[in-house]
Amino acid sequence: MKIFVSSDHAGFGFKEKLIPFLKELGHEVEDKGPFEYNEEDDYPDFIIPVAREVSMHPNEVRGIVLGGSGQGEGMAANKFKNIRATVYYGPGQCVVKEEHESIIQISRADNDANMLSLGARFITETEMKEVVKEWLNTTFKNTEKYKRRIAKMDRIHE
Repeated sequence: MKIFVSSDHAGFGFKEKLIPFLKELGHEVEDKGPFEYNEEDDYPDFIIPVAREVSMHPNEVRGIVLGGSGQGEGMAANKFKNIRATVYYGPGQCVVKEEHESIIQISRADNDANMLSLGARFITETEMKEVVKEWLNTTFKNTEKYKRRIAKMDRIHE
């Protein structure tokens, strides 16, 4: 699968570790920047190019973006048609007690999330890799109920 990746300065170090990890998993990766650390950069400059790419091919590619909290990055991505970005910022939001599903699994299985926004200041490198792997390995349920809900969201941009 082709995965577009970007970050701001807060996520830069993790992005540099994420790219080789994704390649080891067998994915094609395109880095949308930044290409050097700059504490004064602005996350929209790097998140928007990933969101544009995923927006054009929402069912064929995925995007992973990293920022301090991941919140702004997710908000920027979700401005685009066909984007369903989910934010992950730590294990405290992880498991639905009754169902033993993680929020990451739900984001993919129920909502067909095609972008993942990670809060680099709230997770470890190991957690990042585990969450990314789980997100990439979870498939969309593709039932009528979930397709109907996604179609309603997609109509917002009409």
